[in-house]
Amino acid sequence: MTAGIDTPDHRGRTGLDRAGIGLTGNPRVKVREVELLSSNWYVERATTFDIQHSDGTWHTERRETHDRGNGATLLLYDTDRETVLLTRQFRFPAYVNGHPDGMLVETPAGLLDDAAEHPEHAVRREVVEETGHTVGEVEHVFDVYMSPGSVTERISFYAAAYTPATRTHEGGGLAEEGEDIEILELPFRRALEMIRTGEIADAKTIMLLQWAALDGPFARD
Repeated sequence: MTAGIDTPDHRGRTGLDRAGIGLTGNPRVKVREVELLSSNWYVERATTFDIQHSDGTWHTERRETHDRGNGATLLLYDTDRETVLLTRQFRFPAYVNGHPDGMLVETPAGLLDDAAEHPEHAVRREVVEETGHTVGEVEHVFDVYMSPGSVTERISFYAAAYTPATRTHEGGGLAEEGEDIEILELPFRRALEMIRTGEIADAKTIMLLQWAALDGPFARD
């Protein structure tokens, strides 16, 4: 018996070695075997599959995938005051890979609780936890695979208006999850400048800020 396959792992999951088995969306790809490498908080797999190249020949390949679930993120903006509300927190993976202090400026974001949770529900929860704001109507912007060469995660991007009156909670993240999140209110043009200077180096945040400038609430006709 193997946890995560025959018996539940510590998150109650089984059948983790079945991901991709039986997929029929691409007739040029046939999944042969899925090996479960790890089932901690995230899931690591090695998958062997046959793929037909453009010249008609078939090849067998093996790829490792990192499955951390799907996520959602949201840009908070105030068009009257021309500001955005962002967060700042320590990110060890960035720190160990060359970021000077590991403190990243980001849009509020988080993982879906499970595959059945709707991204909008998840991002509303994360916005309250991280910034303390309870937003009204949200706009779905786009869905993006952030690192499709090895990571399965798909992030849903949203945007919503905020005002001083929409703050209903303290924010700052959940202490029981080790979160210590600073809330930053910035002029929108200053946030764009921080992309140019490298002060904002988080992909999802850059994408939403540029969307806001090109097609979103701060777009100029």
